[in-house]
Amino acid sequence: MEPRPQRVRRAARVLRDRLRAAPLTLALLAGLWTLGAAAGSLATGPSERLLGRAGVGLPTLAEGRWWTPVTSMLWCSGIGAYVFTSLLLLLVGPAAERRLGRLRTLAVLVGGQVAGTLLGAGLVEFGSAVGEQWTGSVADQISVGPGVGLFALAGVLGYRLTVLWRRRLHLLVLLVPLVMTLYVGHLQSVQRCAAALVGLGAGALLSRGRPYLRTPRSSHTETRVLVALCLVAAAFGPLIASLYDNASGPFNTFSELYFSHRLSPEEVADFCAMSAHDCARAHAVERIFDTPGRLMAALFPALLLVLAEGLRRGLRFAWRITVVAELLWVALLAWLYLDTGPVSGDVVQYFVEAMLLPLLTTGLLLATRQRFRVRLSGRAVRRLAVVVGGAALVSSAAYVGLGRLVAHQFEPGATVRRLMHGLPAQFLPPAYNDLTPDYPIAVGPVALFLETYCGLAFWVVTLCALLSVFRRPVLHTDAAAAARARALLSAHGGGTLSFITTWDGNHYWFDEQGRAAVAYRLVGTVALTTGDPFGAPDARARAVAGFARHCDARGWTPCFYSVSAETRAAAAQLGWRSVQVAEDTVVPLPELAFTGRKWQDIRTALNKAGKQGITAEWWAYHEAPIALREQIRAISEEWVSEKGLPEMGFTLGGLEELDDPDVRVLIAVDEQRTVHGLTSWMPVYENGVPVGWTLDFMRRRSDGFRGVNEFLIASAALGFKGEGARFLSLSGAPLARTGQDEEPTGLQRMLDWMGKVLEPVYGFRSLLAFKAKFQPEYRPMYMAYPDPAALPGITRAIGKAYLPHLTAGQGVRLMRKLSG
Repeated sequence: MEPRPQRVRRAARVLRDRLRAAPLTLALLAGLWTLGAAAGSLATGPSERLLGRAGVGLPTLAEGRWWTPVTSMLWCSGIGAYVFTSLLLLLVGPAAERRLGRLRTLAVLVGGQVAGTLLGAGLVEFGSAVGEQWTGSVADQISVGPGVGLFALAGVLGYRLTVLWRRRLHLLVLLVPLVMTLYVGHLQSVQRCAAALVGLGAGALLSRGRPYLRTPRSSHTETRVLVALCLVAAAFGPLIASLYDNASGPFNTFSELYFSHRLSPEEVADFCAMSAHDCARAHAVERIFDTPGRLMAALFPALLLVLAEGLRRGLRFAWRITVVAELLWVALLAWLYLDTGPVSGDVVQYFVEAMLLPLLTTGLLLATRQRFRVRLSGRAVRRLAVVVGGAALVSSAAYVGLGRLVAHQFEPGATVRRLMHGLPAQFLPPAYNDLTPDYPIAVGPVALFLETYCGLAFWVVTLCALLSVFRRPVLHTDAAAAARARALLSAHGGGTLSFITTWDGNHYWFDEQGRAAVAYRLVGTVALTTGDPFGAPDARARAVAGFARHCDARGWTPCFYSVSAETRAAAAQLGWRSVQVAEDTVVPLPELAFTGRKWQDIRTALNKAGKQGITAEWWAYHEAPIALREQIRAISEEWVSEKGLPEMGFTLGGLEELDDPDVRVLIAVDEQRTVHGLTSWMPVYENGVPVGWTLDFMRRRSDGFRGVNEFLIASAALGFKGEGARFLSLSGAPLARTGQDEEPTGLQRMLDWMGKVLEPVYGFRSLLAFKAKFQPEYRPMYMAYPDPAALPGITRAIGKAYLPHLTAGQGVRLMRKLSG
C-alpha cells in the first residue's frame, strides 16, 4: 500500500487539478468570503442595514428593491452558512463547469437564484394570504446566501450525469431542502426547495430530446433506497430542527415526541406550580439529560434509522415494524388531540400538520409494499424474539426487583404496584413521562442508577439485535443445490474456472429451466460470483440477466468476478461496466511440443529432474499414502509461513480443495519418496467429459528441486495431451495483465497500481511472467458490475472473500510490507 504521505500528496494533486479546471468556482468562492470579510458578516451574518438593502424577502420586495434576488447571493447568514455554502459550491461547481460550460453554469446559478427566491417568496405570501400559520410566521423574514441558486444548478447538472448519479443527485436536491422546509421552516429553506424544483424543470427542458433524459424504470433496489432515505429524513428532520432556536416548520409542531428536549426553566417552574410531585417529575426529567440516559431522547430517530436499514434490504419484517410504528404515532397524536378537549382552529391545524408526516410515510410504505418481500428465516425471528424478550424481562425485573429492595430511595416509597406503574416510563423517551401514570421518583444512588440504565440497556440491546438481523444476509441454500450444480457442471461444462463453483461457501442460483446456474458468495450485500455462469451453452448469456434480477429482488449488489469476454458482453447489454482483473493463460495441447529455443527453460527442467531421479506421480489426494499427504501439508504450511499471511481463498484453492475425487494431484517425488512439489488440476467439462484442465494448487519445497514447478506443469501437459485433452489452463493471475488493447480507465489504472504495490507480497506479476514460459494464449478476465457507486463495497467484499481469516496482526504486517 502506498505510504500515507504519498496518498495525501496524490489526493492533493487530484484536488488541485480539479480546482484549476474550475476557475469560475474558485472566483465565486473567493468573492463570497472576501465580501463577507469586508462586510464583517462571517461570524454573525450581515448587519441589519446591509440585510435590508441586499437581502430578499417579502418586506424588501414590497419596498421595490428589485435587485435583492441577485444581491442576496453575495452574503451568507453566518459562519455555518458560509461553510455549508462553500462545501456545496465545491461539490457542484467544478462538475457543472465541466459538463455545462462556464457561461451556462453562471447563467443557471444566477437565474436559479432569482427564480428560486421569487418563487419561494411568492409561496410564502400565498400561504399567508390563505391563513396558513407557518407561512405567516416567516413572512417577515429576509434571507441571504447563494445556496438557492446552487440547488437549482445541481438540479440542472443532474441531467448531464449517468442514470445512477442523476437519480441520486436529484433525490438529494429534493430531499435536503424539503426536510429543512418541513422542520426548520425558514424562508431560505422554502426558497431552496423552490429553486430545486426550478432546476429540475429547467434541466428537463434543456435536455429535452437528448438520450440521457430517458430514464429507465427504477429497480426494486433503488425504490427501497428511496423509501429508506425518506425514513432517514423523518428521523433526522427533528434532530436538525433541534439545532435551531427558532425552528417553525409545519412538521416540527410535536418534534419533542420524536426528539426529546431539555425542559426550559420556565417549563420546570410551571410544573412546580402544579404540585410537588409534578415538580419532582420535572426535575427527574431534567436530571436525565445530565446522565448517559440522555441517549433515550433520540430513541425514535435511532429506531427509524435501524428500520431504514431493514427497508433498504427489502425485509418484510422491517416494513411491518415501520408501518406499526407510524400507525402508533398517528394514534398517539389522535389521543392527544381528543384529550385536549375543546380546541381552537389553530390547535386543530397544528395536529393536522403533525399527522401529515406519519400518514405520508405510511402511504409511501403501503404504495411500495410489493418491493419488500424478503423474509427472515424462522430461526432468525425466533432468535430475535428471545434476545429482545430476554432484554425486556431482565430490565423489568431489575427495575422492579432491585427497586423494591431499595424502596426507601424512591419518593414516595416504592411498592411493587407503584414500580409497575413506573415501568413504562423507563422504556420511553423523557418527553413521554407526562403521558405515563404517576410513578416513584428516584432520589437515592441505586434508584437513580436503575432509572438511568434499565430502559437504556434494553433499547441498546434491542437496536443492536435488530441491526444485526437486518445486516445478516438471508440465504436459502442446501446440499441438494450443491449436488444439482455439480451435476449441471459435469453435464454441460462452463469456463476454465467453473469447477471452483463446487467449493464450500458457494450458493447457487438456477434459471427457470434449470439449464444454467451461477455460483456466488454473499459478502455483506454483495453477491460475488465465482467465475462465469455454467450449464447449457445457449443459456449462459441469459443467466447474467436472470441472476441480476435475482439479486435486485433481494437488495443485493451483483458482481460477476473473473469472467470471460462472453459474460462481459452479456453484462454490457444490461448497461454494466467492466474492468480487467486478471489474465487467464491457456496452453493448447494437440500441437504441443517442447522444441525450439523458446522452450529451453522447460526442456532444462525436464532434463534436470530426470538426472536427479525426480518423477511425476498422479494421485487423488484422499487416496495418497499418509506419508505423502503429510509432506504435502508440511510444504503448504511452509509456504504460508513464508508469506506471513493466510492463504488466499475465493478463486484460489487450498488443502481443503485438494480433497475432491474429481481433482487430480501431480506430485514430484525423488527416489527417497521426498515430495519436492505438487500441483492440482481441476477438470473443465464438455458433454459430460473433461476436455481441459485448470491449474489450482501449486507448492514447492523451499530446499527442493528448483525447477520443480516447470517440471510439474510440463509433465501434466504431456500427460493430458496423451489423454486427448484439448487445452491446459494455468489459471488467472489476479491484478496482472500483459497488454492494453483498450484505453485504460481510471479504475483500470488503479488496479494496475494495486498489482504493482501488492507484487512484493503476493507476486501476481511474477506469476504471470512465470506462466509465459509455456507460451500460452492470453485471455483477459473481467469484473462486471452494475453500479459504480457500489465499488467500495465490492472492493471490500472481494478483499474479504480472498482473505476471510485475515487477523489484525496479519493486517499490520501486510501494511508494513506494502509500505516498504
